[in-house]
Amino acid sequence: MHTLVTNLNALWQVTVAGLLLGAGLPIVFAVGVRLWSIADTVPAEGGPVHRNYPALAGAYACFALIIAAIVTGIVYTAKAFLAARFGIHLFGA
Repeated sequence: MHTLVTNLNALWQVTVAGLLLGAGLPIVFAVGVRLWSIADTVPAEGGPVHRNYPALAGAYACFALIIAAIVTGIVYTAKAFLAARFGIHLFGA
């Protein structure tokens, strides 16, 4: 019974990580692109461009989250190299 509980615990952790990283990050990027597209509107009769600053700030926040996730993934992958070469111990390496 203990093995079953341990396996189910590991299964839900992997499932959550897969949903967050596998589907969550592309969704955040798509929301950022959508917010970026509605940040600038041009009236039909011409004239000055109207800025939607909350949408622009939301797009920047989405893109910043994506960049942070990418940098974190690269640093996590290189944690052993950083520990061996530079003495920088990240993520418990």
